[in-house]
Amino acid sequence: MKVLVLNCGSSSIKYQMFDMTRTKVIAKGVVEKIGIKGSQIKHTKENGQLVMFKGDIIDHQSGIEYVLGVLKSEKHGCIKDLNEINAVGHRVVHGAEKFKDSVLIDDNVIEQLEACVDLAPLHNPSNLKGIYAMKSILPDVPQVAVFDTAFHQTMPDYAYNYAIPYSLYETYGIRRYGFHGTSHKYVSKRACEILGVDYDKQKIISCHLGNGSSVAAIKNGKSVDTSMGMTPVEGLIMGTRSGDLDIGVYNFIMEKEELTRNVAYTMVNKHSGMLGISGISSDLREIEEAAEKGAYRAELALKMFDYRVKKYIGAYTAAMNGVDILVFTGGIGENGAERRIGISGDLSFLGIELDKEKNKVRGTEVVISSDSSKVKVLVVPTNEELVIAQDTMKIVSEK
Repeated sequence: MKVLVLNCGSSSIKYQMFDMTRTKVIAKGVVEKIGIKGSQIKHTKENGQLVMFKGDIIDHQSGIEYVLGVLKSEKHGCIKDLNEINAVGHRVVHGAEKFKDSVLIDDNVIEQLEACVDLAPLHNPSNLKGIYAMKSILPDVPQVAVFDTAFHQTMPDYAYNYAIPYSLYETYGIRRYGFHGTSHKYVSKRACEILGVDYDKQKIISCHLGNGSSVAAIKNGKSVDTSMGMTPVEGLIMGTRSGDLDIGVYNFIMEKEELTRNVAYTMVNKHSGMLGISGISSDLREIEEAAEKGAYRAELALKMFDYRVKKYIGAYTAAMNGVDILVFTGGIGENGAERRIGISGDLSFLGIELDKEKNKVRGTEVVISSDSSKVKVLVVPTNEELVIAQDTMKIVSEK
């Protein structure tokens, strides 16, 4: 079975074509600057060769049409005919409480996804554009929606509810949903496979650390809490997002700076986090370089980042009455040896002890805890696209 995985953003389309008989990516790429001058496709063939195509791409449908053309091209493609595409899996950011698992897309599902737009106005409309486009171009090919929020639907009510009038939850669905669910699901399961332990009997803390970051508490195979909330703004300090913020501070800034609601929302989403603290960049590598040269705000940003993750690890250990496995993933989690030390280097009281030599790794599956550590600490590169492809194949096969 060949499965095309699509991740549609506001002005981009990331794609991967899987041959699931081999569990192999046979092509992947990204469409950039949709509807903007300078549109292009960066396409990587199965042999690793990168090719680029430039031209006007006015919308998501034309972008996907362009991708399909590349996939079946004689010179750069991986299929001879579009009929070889057996299914399409879509990353969908928000499924609200309507979707607790991946689902085969039909008109009813599309209608429910449209009803979720208010909960993820920056993401779901773009995800829907990909679904609309594939329905138009290849109407007979089954499509599957895989949700960032689905994995966290096992959280208990006392973990996902906010301390606001309960009627607001009943009326608008205001609650913690969490994100990065596909990543947390993959790396927590993969960690147990590496260790040869039963996933359904472990207490796991998964740290997805990148430009967007979140921590999840996974007990006996189920997510019981996560740091992101109704939106991806809550929780850890991120590249440009503030993370946890006193709502009174938000209101105070609006009054003092005379900001509109939309401008203030942009501030906490786009101009805060590591960028806002450091004044340098949202890219951790650039911040670390500045910190090495003695830049105070860069050093402060790194300390704040580590501290916030550390706090959540402690909180989730308490929430689960212990922890067996700690997993690092995401761009920072997989590659940032210094950050892993900064976060977990002094958590020996929880039974977490790193081996500094084992920790000197980037982007590879490895146990980095010491032999004497009661808690196993691992680096596991995430593979959300593979999870989407696997879910898609499973659902389509059960049709």
